[in-house]
Amino acid sequence: MRAGVRFVLAGTLCLLMAHSCGNPEPPLTNRAAGTLGIVASGHEEATRAGMRILEQGGNAADAAAATLLALSVKTIGAFCIGGEVPLIYYEAASGVVTVLNGQGGAPLDSAAIAWYYANTIPGSDIRSAAVPAVVDLCVTTLKRFGTRSFSQTAAPTLKLLDAGGPEWYRDTSNGDTIHTGRNWYADLAVTLRKLNEAEKRSQGEREEKLQAVADRFYRGDIADELEKWYIQEGGFLRKGDLAAHVTRIETPVTLDYKGYTICKCGPWTQGPWVLQALRLLEGCDLRGMGHNSADYIHTVAEAMKLALADRDEYYGDPEYVEVPLARLLSDEYTALRRPLIDSGRASLSLRPGDPFGMRALRPGGGRPFPAMGGTTICAVADRWGNVAVCTPSGLGSRAGTGGATGITHGTRLVIFNTWPDHPNRIEPGKRPRTTLTPTLVLRDGRPALAISVAGGDMQDQAALQIILNVIEFGMDASEAWSARRFSTNHFIGSFGQDPPRLADLRLPDALSPEVVADLEGRGHHVKVTRENPGGVALLQWEGTGGVVQAAGGRSGALEGNVK
Repeated sequence: MRAGVRFVLAGTLCLLMAHSCGNPEPPLTNRAAGTLGIVASGHEEATRAGMRILEQGGNAADAAAATLLALSVKTIGAFCIGGEVPLIYYEAASGVVTVLNGQGGAPLDSAAIAWYYANTIPGSDIRSAAVPAVVDLCVTTLKRFGTRSFSQTAAPTLKLLDAGGPEWYRDTSNGDTIHTGRNWYADLAVTLRKLNEAEKRSQGEREEKLQAVADRFYRGDIADELEKWYIQEGGFLRKGDLAAHVTRIETPVTLDYKGYTICKCGPWTQGPWVLQALRLLEGCDLRGMGHNSADYIHTVAEAMKLALADRDEYYGDPEYVEVPLARLLSDEYTALRRPLIDSGRASLSLRPGDPFGMRALRPGGGRPFPAMGGTTICAVADRWGNVAVCTPSGLGSRAGTGGATGITHGTRLVIFNTWPDHPNRIEPGKRPRTTLTPTLVLRDGRPALAISVAGGDMQDQAALQIILNVIEFGMDASEAWSARRFSTNHFIGSFGQDPPRLADLRLPDALSPEVVADLEGRGHHVKVTRENPGGVALLQWEGTGGVVQAAGGRSGALEGNVK
C-alpha cells in the first residue's frame, strides 16, 4: 500500500472508535482517519487488541490473531476459542490471496459416527463439538504471514482475562445464560500462559516456536486435559482427533464480475453459492431495474434460491466428496439455469440443477429430507496493504468450557446430516460444510472490498447484496452497509436441516407498499421486517486515492489510528 494511505471510519448504527497513539482509553467518535491500519470486529475490546498490535508494528496477520483471541473471550456465545475460523488473507508483497481453513472435523472413531446415525446429531452438548480449530488457525496465520510471537498477540487477551469475569456467559444465538460452575476466565488464562510457556521454552527459530504452541495444545498436556473432560462429559472427541488436526492452506474460489474478482472459500463453506448467483445475474440489467425495486428484489431473490438449492445438493468437504464446482460455475451450466428465473413468478419449489449431466434441473428434484448461531465478525487492513478477513464462530458455544482448560467448545457438527450418500453427511474426521464465509473482492489485483458477516444462512445473502450495492450501484462503504437488505428462507436450513420455507421473502419495512404488493403478486410469501439480516463489517478501498473506508453493523466496533 502506498505511503500516505488513510483509513476512514464511517457508519451510524454501531460503535465507532478512534485510537490515538499512547492513549489507553481512546475517545469515542463517529469518524477517524490515520495511517497505521484499521480493525473491524464484533467487540470494542477485541478491536482495541488488534489495534495495539498494529501500533506496535505488527501487520494484518498479527492483528487478526490478536483480535480473534480477544473475541473468543468478549463474544463468548457467538465465538469461542474452541470454535472455528475460515480466514482469507491478501499478501501485498506478492499480490496472492490465500484461504486458511480453520474448521475442525468430526471424531475419527467409526463407533462414534455410528452413534450419530442411530441417535441423530445433538444440537447443544459436547457430542456436537468439532475439533477446536482456533488456536491452530492463529498459529498458522502467524507462521505463514505474521511477524509477532504468539505471546505478543495473546497479551491483550490475557489482560482481559486477568481483569476477571463471571462463572457464566450468554448464548447469543438464543439469549440463554450458561452457568459454567467454574471461573473460566482464570482457567483460560492458565491455558494461554501454558501456550506462551511452550513458545518461550522452544529452542528453535520463530516458526518452530510457534509450532510448539500448537503442539502443546493439540498433542501435549492441554490435549490430555481436554480428553479427560471429553470422557467425563460423554463426548466422542479424543486426543488423537486433536493431534490429527491441521489448518488447511488453500487457494480461493474466484469469479470475475464486471471488472472485479470475488474471492471466496471453497465448498466446505457455503461461499461459492454467491459466485453461482453472480453468474446468473451477470446477464441482467440490475442497475437499470433500480436498487431495491420490485424487479431487482425478485431477480436477485430467484437467483439466490437457485444457487442455494445447489449448495444444499452438492457442497461438502472436498477431501471426502466430489464437488463439481467448475461445472457449477461454468458458462454451459449457467446458461441452462438462468432461464429458470421467471420475471413474473416466484419459484415455489427447491430446484437444484444437474451439473454432472449438464441439465438445468436435477431429475427427481432435490433430495428428500426429514423435518427435524452464533457468529461474529473480523476484518483487518494494515499500513503495508495486507488484509485479513474472517468469520469467527462458536455456533452458540453450548458444548461447555473444557473443564480446567477453560476452552469453550462450539456445536458445529450440527451442520452435518445423516442422509445416505449426501455430500455433507457426517463421516470420521470430515469437516462440516460451514455457513462461515468471509469475502475478499479485488480490482486490478488489489483489495477493493473485505466483507465479514455474522448470521448463519443469511451471511452470504447480505454479502451478495453488499457486493451488488458497490459494483452495480456505486455505493461507498457506509451506504452499502446501511442500505436495507432482503432475504429468503427458501433453502434447507444448515442447523438441524430445517425444511425450507418455500417462496419465503423477508422485505425491509422501508420499501413502499407498491413494491411489497408487486412482489406478493408474483407469488412471494412476503413478511415485512425491521431487521437488516446479517451483522456486517465492511472495508472498502476507494479508487486510487489511498483511502480505506470502513463501516460496521450489528454489535460491531471499528477503530482507526489517529496520527
